[in-house]
Amino acid sequence: MEGIKGLLKIRVHRGINLVVCDTLSSDPYVVVTMGDQKVKTGVIKKNINPVWDDVLTLYIKDPNVPIILTVLDKDTFTVDDKMGEAAIDIKPYMECMKMGLQNIPNGTQVQRVQPSHTNCLSEESCIVWNDGKMRQDMRLKLRKVERGEVEIQIEWIDLPTV
Repeated sequence: MEGIKGLLKIRVHRGINLVVCDTLSSDPYVVVTMGDQKVKTGVIKKNINPVWDDVLTLYIKDPNVPIILTVLDKDTFTVDDKMGEAAIDIKPYMECMKMGLQNIPNGTQVQRVQPSHTNCLSEESCIVWNDGKMRQDMRLKLRKVERGEVEIQIEWIDLPTV
């Protein structure tokens, strides 16, 4: 696949205080889209605080293409209900990757990203160097819904050069 810069591994950890879409609960799952790519987690039955711990992977050609995380409620006989969405902003992470920080100590915080009107962060997010990899934990506030957050972690995977 020509033009791929690398892979982005997204660990979808958990949902927090998601909206109730069914009678007493919801059956949530997460879909992450970027351009024509679409990956999703498994469904967690009857839970508004689900723990997925699923790892999803996207190939990155253009880091400026928006990455959208959507939480849905699985329904059997009707269209799945939308439980909110959030944009995953990888620009600060990509800037840290360009720094070439291979020889710094484990646990070094490379950058702190503050919540703003241009990102969906609900709290400060740190980009950390650990075990030879740059990782960023994010707690995303869902948009277009009354409440709900999703915790994720992103990590870059370089492709082998041929």
